[in-house]
Amino acid sequence: MEQNSQLIYLDNAATTKVNPKVVEAMLPYFTERFGNPSSVYGFAAANKEDITKARESIAKVLGAKTEEIYFTAGGSESDNWALKATAEAYESKGKHIITTKIEHHAILHTCEYLESRGYEVTYLDVDEGGLVKMDELRAAIRPDTILISVMFANNEIGTMEPIAEIGKLAKERGILFHTDAVQAFGHVPINVDEMGIDMLSASGHKLNGPKGIGFLYIRKGVKIRSFVHGGGQERKRRAGTENVPGIIGIGAAAKLCAETMNERSAREKELRDHLIERVMAEIPYVRLNGHREKRLPNNANFSFQFVEGESVLIKLDMAGICASSGSACTSGSLDPSHVLLAIGLPHEIAHGSLRLTLGDDTTMEQIDYVVDTLKKIIADLRSMSPLYEDFVKKGSEVVKAD
Repeated sequence: MEQNSQLIYLDNAATTKVNPKVVEAMLPYFTERFGNPSSVYGFAAANKEDITKARESIAKVLGAKTEEIYFTAGGSESDNWALKATAEAYESKGKHIITTKIEHHAILHTCEYLESRGYEVTYLDVDEGGLVKMDELRAAIRPDTILISVMFANNEIGTMEPIAEIGKLAKERGILFHTDAVQAFGHVPINVDEMGIDMLSASGHKLNGPKGIGFLYIRKGVKIRSFVHGGGQERKRRAGTENVPGIIGIGAAAKLCAETMNERSAREKELRDHLIERVMAEIPYVRLNGHREKRLPNNANFSFQFVEGESVLIKLDMAGICASSGSACTSGSLDPSHVLLAIGLPHEIAHGSLRLTLGDDTTMEQIDYVVDTLKKIIADLRSMSPLYEDFVKKGSEVVKAD
């Protein structure tokens, strides 16, 4: 097989390339329009108006009010703010929080912190497709439950949760509902009113926007306090001089995503389904992780028996293909993915996982090259595996015995 001379980037769940139109929109705010939006003179105050326009663009995508969007440094800060500030503001009502075992570590580690401060957290199981079980969620609700936090779509296996159903239940029980929508915002339709969402986290660099910028949607009337103390920025809820270029960037990226969502989603689904069908048909002893239908348009996650995921990644890299074995935030860890363990995979199979996430530049030719390359890599790695050799021997012995 010929070495591919061009980079094939299939790790868009980790980060995305900034759209050239977004870069173009941001550039003036680094040089000509560098003023601090909090200054009173016209040169700088004009930037405040541009920040409002970016806020409007994001609010429009969510069906939210402009004043319900608060800019942060990214998804992790937004998650921390939603959980910690809600816990503090509503502790007189109760100290119980419900989340899931497959959340991003920005949620899970924040929950661990809150547990150390006297809060109780229920971590819900999911089914083998990664979906929250609504009957278990109902059963977990207590009189002192103050918050339910369930991610919109999983960053590793791509499963999309029943958000509208959860939002309806939370509203009926008078409980706040937060969703980490870092992987979903800009990729799938979201309406905060129709889905009963009280708080939502998102990040710019997952939707062809810049890194270091995100936002937290906070429904009007939700009484959570400041997370970063200092000046009066973000309507006195998040101190610090605004990252104007970043805010302009995430606003432009959100607008572009909304305009192209239907077309982009259909194209990504076609590529994703072709990838899944070829891998499942042409590589033996493989499992598709995550729900087959209720998944992000650009996500495919596989587990290959008798191989190590890290070895697959190294060999893919040598062939010019960028992929992941799971979350980018934990890719340096030797432990198997907590998400794959939560959906019931044994350790040895969870270790052989591969996440491929498509982007705007992905082509059908690239997908075919990746599958062809992957077939050879898996076959080569299995040929060196004593476990696979034993498995084949036992299989042939069974056949002879029959």
